[in-house]
Amino acid sequence: MELTSSFVLLLQQFAPIFTLPTFHTFLQIATGWIVSHRHRFITDIIFSSGNVGQGHWSRFHRFFSHAAWDLDLLSAVLARIAVRLLVPGATLLWAVDDTLCRKRGLTLYGAGMHYDPLISSRAKSLVSWGHDWVVLCLVIVGPFWAPSKVFALPIAFRLYRNRQGLTKGKNKTQNKISKPKTSNPQADHRTRPELARELIQLAASWFPNDTHMVTGDSAYGGKSILSHLPKQVHLISRVHSKGALYAPPPPPTPGRKGAPRKKGDRLPGMAAWMADDSQPWTEIEFDQFGLHARLAVKSQKALYYKAGGSRLLTIILVRDLEGDRPDSMFYCTQLDWTVRQILSTYACRWAIECTFENCKQFLGLEDPANRVPQAVQRTAPMAMILYTLVVVWFHQDGFRQVRFPYRPWYRHKKEPSFADLLSTLRRVSCEELTHRLVSQQGDLEIWIAQLTELLTRTG
Repeated sequence: MELTSSFVLLLQQFAPIFTLPTFHTFLQIATGWIVSHRHRFITDIIFSSGNVGQGHWSRFHRFFSHAAWDLDLLSAVLARIAVRLLVPGATLLWAVDDTLCRKRGLTLYGAGMHYDPLISSRAKSLVSWGHDWVVLCLVIVGPFWAPSKVFALPIAFRLYRNRQGLTKGKNKTQNKISKPKTSNPQADHRTRPELARELIQLAASWFPNDTHMVTGDSAYGGKSILSHLPKQVHLISRVHSKGALYAPPPPPTPGRKGAPRKKGDRLPGMAAWMADDSQPWTEIEFDQFGLHARLAVKSQKALYYKAGGSRLLTIILVRDLEGDRPDSMFYCTQLDWTVRQILSTYACRWAIECTFENCKQFLGLEDPANRVPQAVQRTAPMAMILYTLVVVWFHQDGFRQVRFPYRPWYRHKKEPSFADLLSTLRRVSCEELTHRLVSQQGDLEIWIAQLTELLTRTG
């Protein structure tokens, strides 16, 4: 099986990252990963790419566990490709969040018990054993082939290891023997916001002359990120409902001794601000991706001192007039943005949740069964990297060849989903290979036999 030549040309841009043999393995893994309809185990990728018997199978495992290539360098090349083709010259919009990939086994590197939103409710929080990935995505709003959609393209990745995951499954007796008493196994622990800050700083270093706008939920809006943003990076996030807001500090008084004030008087809390009739509400209606609502808003310039120190922020108080959403507050570090701009941009963050779902459902994000550290840290991100490459390929070439299956019960569809993008890539690849082999009866028969086997496999 081979992918269409236009997609292979896209993959060729990653050649400098790898040695020549490793790059050939990378092409074969990308092919098998995309065409596979089953779990993305390494052995199934070997079969789907048609490489059974083509060298020893261990080279595919060693690509993730031992090969000399760097994931951050691959992410940098991926980011430059995506920015050049999708958002040249524009403000770069990013979304950061984490997602849980459920796993089994105590000896699995980096696994731990993490909050599981799919089985939890507002009344009770539940956890699952697995890997928790912090992901930074480049957000693409309204591409010309899907004007009403937003796509979040995964670019950079970090595996979050909670304190339990640092020690779970290890032999305590061996730890005491092999490590000095002064060693602390939890000294290397980093929180999700700290990992997200590392990814944001990495992206800012790739594009030092561009303006970046990052969106994140309340978990990524605290001091760990807000107080350490690079100069050209701005942030939109939530303010805690009980967060303390302060007025800007007054100008220093001439002749007064001592350091100038860092903050002004404390402002009313969220409940008091809502009840304050001195500032009228402004009604704004939204009908866009991620936000279909009629909202009443108030805004002010203030300090969120505990999280952002003396940095002045635009604070927005939001009430849903239709009652579907709880009252909430947001902040933005870009002071010249309007309330509509801020809320509209934050709503686009929802695309990252769609990306996680698509990566798990169509690209097997949760499937890899690697256990050693380097393989674990490289394999799952490959699913998200290929997600980004599929969208980039479709934007560059695939949109010309998309077609929707005939469904009399669904006639109004005009814009493709990610499933349509992936189906188009698979179909174009099959058509191109079939056309090339049509004059070679022997090879064509082999290809038809392989295709039949691939499409009829179960499980």
